[in-house]
Formats: sequence, C-alpha cells, structure tokens
Amino acid sequence: MYRPNHPNDSVVKIEEEHFQTEGDLNTSSRRADWKANHLNEHTKQLLEEDERYFLHQSLSTPCLNVLKSCNGPYIEDIEGRQFLDFHGNWVHQVGFSNPAVVDAITKQLQTLSFCPRRYTNEPAIRLAEKLAQLAPGDLNKVLFAPGGALAMGMALKLARTVTGRHKTISMWDSFHGASLDAISIGGEAIFRQGIGPLLPGTEHAPPPNPGECLWECGSKCTLKCADYIEYVLRKEGDVAAVIAETVRSIPYIPPVDYWKKVRAACDKYGALLILDEIPHALGRTGTMFTVEHYGIVPDMLVLGKGLGGGIFPLAALLVRNHLDAAGDRALGHYTHEKNPVACSAALAAIEYIESENVLTHVEELGAYALNRLMEMKQRHALIGDVRGIGLMMGIELVHPRTGEKAGKEAEEIMYTALAKGLSFKITKGNVLLLVPALTISRQELDHAFDIIESCLLELDSE
Repeated sequence: MYRPNHPNDSVVKIEEEHFQTEGDLNTSSRRADWKANHLNEHTKQLLEEDERYFLHQSLSTPCLNVLKSCNGPYIEDIEGRQFLDFHGNWVHQVGFSNPAVVDAITKQLQTLSFCPRRYTNEPAIRLAEKLAQLAPGDLNKVLFAPGGALAMGMALKLARTVTGRHKTISMWDSFHGASLDAISIGGEAIFRQGIGPLLPGTEHAPPPNPGECLWECGSKCTLKCADYIEYVLRKEGDVAAVIAETVRSIPYIPPVDYWKKVRAACDKYGALLILDEIPHALGRTGTMFTVEHYGIVPDMLVLGKGLGGGIFPLAALLVRNHLDAAGDRALGHYTHEKNPVACSAALAAIEYIESENVLTHVEELGAYALNRLMEMKQRHALIGDVRGIGLMMGIELVHPRTGEKAGKEAEEIMYTALAKGLSFKITKGNVLLLVPALTISRQELDHAFDIIESCLLELDSE
C-alpha cells in the first residue's frame, strides 16, 4: 500500500491513479481551473474563508462554489447562476425547499421543537407507524438516528446482539457511511486505506457489478457472486449478517435471482440480511423501497438521505418483529433520535410522494430517460454503457479502442456541463452519475440530457 511521506504526496498519487472513489476529488487540477475561470472575487474570498476554518478532506473542503438558494430541482450560487442539480447528495426526492415539507417544519416549530430522551412525541410515533405500514413483510419495528451511518451502526449492534456473532460479509466497492464501523464494512479505498485497524471479522465479497464481474459472466449473470456469498457463509459458519446496498449507487443493478439466492443462503446458515437503501429508498427507483423490485424481505432495512425531506438529517432502521430483542441495552440512544421537527419533515415528504403520485412519475420518466440514454450511446463512441433504474442513472465512459476508463474525459464533461448549468458527480472515476429530484419535469430532464450531449459533441470535435 502507498504510504506518503508528505501530505502533498498523497494528492499527487491520487491524481496519477485517477482514484476511483464515491465522488470527484477536490484535488483535481480541472476543478482548480473551473474555479479560476468561473467565479468572481467575492465567491473566491468566501471559499478561502471556508477553506481556512474547515478541516480539509478530499470529497468536500476545499469546496467548489458557494450557494445562495435551492428550490425544486435547482440550486443557485451567490452570483445568481442556477444549476439543475443531478447530485443533491441524494436528499432531494421531493425537490429542494418543498413547500409541504417547509410548512410541516414551520408548524411543528411553533409547538414542540425538541423532544428530550425518555419522552416520545406524536410526529415520531406517526412516522414509525407510516414506515411500518409501507415497508414490505414484517419490517414493523423502527429506530431513528440523525444520519445513515449511525443507523447502520445500530443495525450492526442489533445483529451482534440477536445472533451472538460478530462477523459480517459485505461488498468490495460498497459505501455505507464514513464512520469507523461503517467503513469497516464498506469497500471504498479512499475511506479505508491508511486508517489503521478496522472492526474485526468484516469479510468482503465481490459485488454483483456488471462489467466488473470476477467470474466474467458477460451479458448473462450466472449468479456465481451469490454462490460465493453462500460459500463464505458455509465456511465461516458464524456470520452474523450479510450487508449490502440493494442496488449499488453507480448504478449497478443485480438480477432478481441474485437477492433471492442470497436471502435463501442467509436463512440456511443463520445470518441476517441487512440492506442499505440510505440513498435511494422513498421512490428513487420507482418503488417506495428498492427491495420491492426483488420480491424478498430483508431482516433489516436502513433508510436515510431523503427521509428528512431534503432539509433535516434523519435516518431510520426498520427491523422485522422477531428481532426486537435488545431491550436491555442501548442500540442508538441519540440525542435527536425522535426529533419532532425532523419526523414532521419526513411525514410531509412521504405524504407528498403518495399524494402527488411521485412513484408513477418516476417509473414513467425513468423509462423515458433510459431510452434517451441508449439513443445517446448509439451516437457517441465514448459511451461504453448506460444504466438506470427509475431516476438513478449512469453513463459510463470508456475509450472505444482500448476499453480503458475515460476518466479525464468524464471530468472534462462534468465541468463543461457545470458551466452550462448542470451539476452532477462522477463515480468510479468514469461514470457520470445522474440523480435528479424526483419532481423534475420531462422538459427539465431533456434539457439536462441536451447539455450532456453538447459536452460530448465538444469532446468529439477535439
């Protein structure tokens, strides 16, 4: 493993390898060029102040720009430029500043703004009830936390408690949060490398990623990746849980039989199945929960991101009835566990999704989007693959002659698109990840795709 002798050495090494990570790095020279050419002095001054006071880390500070407002599918910077936001940190299922969510928050602030531990409140009870009603199977028990990584930590503790085991199987390349326990089960190198000892017993398996399959299945999955999980479960014999994202947020979309086979293997060897839907539950894939596409019920389901209506940080752990077996210890015990304002925001967001038929909109618009992306692929040799489920879409760029990842080109397109009014992120080094607000119109979606295609045409002409 590379171990830098000087802090700046790590930056050089990362740029040389075009580090494959969850997001585009802020150490990129292309980012520096964009900031130099597109920001005025006032914005640059604010960014310098931000950089001065905040600890630096590779996926955020130093920052790209300074925002002034957000509304619907848009964000706006302090210079008055508006961007269609196809990133949004995955929180904008119902759009930014959704009036129904803002109204619910405002009303709740007038009465009960905080709920001390040992007490409960009606918004928290109603939200737990609503999630239990919506979730598949008997996922009827709920705990809340201020963030997804914390909810994942509660799931890990509960799995240890109810099974009496501590080992886990999770996936390489996965992401479950940035806390120490979450990166132990996660598989992103940028979070794990050089940190020191992680949780013991955290086994990792190859993920069901098309195009990167260890067994080179080709166009038809043979489910050997699921067989491998069963093999590890059998050989270890004492695994507490298999933990994975239902759909990897690249997106990589496993075949239906994959999760059915993993579910059966967990049942056979006494392991729990914990599915992480922190980014994409609540409608992103066209169903309220992504696991509904697979016809199984996990033992635990972890939600987050958009649960707080794009305003409040809130996550939830949903658990099957028979796992309510840790009443003698604290699994979460978080200060804002049952925050009434956050719970009111979540209730309003869910009610909006239901009343405005957002799931149907996502299903229809997602099918349209995937067709447009496929047409785009036919016109541009740089596009190696397009993938999508609902309004979670990815454009994978590869060099047509060599098949190698087109990382520099992906970055060029991202910053060119930003100058044209479209914001998104790169993942895996060469995938344009497109995640708009679920409330986006077809016209706005077409406009975003037109921007991307214009950026591709500019590359083609060079």
